Amino acid sequence: MATSTKTTVSNVVEFDLQGTLAGYWVAVLRVVTGYWFLHAGVTKYLAAEPFSAQGWLVNATGGSPITGFFVWAGQTPWMLEFANVMIPLGETLIGLGLVVGALVRLASFFGAFLMVFFYLGNAAWSHGLVNGDLMGLLLFVTLGIFGAGRVLGLDSVIEEMDFADNRIAKYVLG
Repeated sequence: MATSTKTTVSNVVEFDLQGTLAGYWVAVLRVVTGYWFLHAGVTKYLAAEPFSAQGWLVNATGGSPITGFFVWAGQTPWMLEFANVMIPLGETLIGLGLVVGALVRLASFFGAFLMVFFYLGNAAWSHGLVNGDLMGLLLFVTLGIFGAGRVLGLDSVIEEMDFADNRIAKYVLG
């Protein structure tokens, strides 16, 4: 499926990913990133001890601009319980969406959202600003921009359905 975008100088740029090497590569990135998050979420459910984000939140790196928020969240019972439920659930659903290629733009948005928090929570940056969390953030942004679910994913099937013929659906699918 070709996607047209107007640049600031009104030239049309086409990204035709269907059946191209770039399209297959985007599909591989989508599935691998999805597996990464699906595995992270499911293993939190299968662990011998219940998942708790408290240690990570309370011990957030002091170099982060939102360290105070992390410490507050780790010490506030309702916020900690919310994080303990939403992190594994979010990782699992984001990963599942990416693996099967359904609602990829929505999954990528929430994946990027989580990666921003993971990046800022590991803000020691002793090895520089570029780390695995930032690379994960870039992967999610890339998958969302390219609408990676349209290439070998369920989004291409969902887009053909009647309810998907509106602006909101076009933004969510991909």
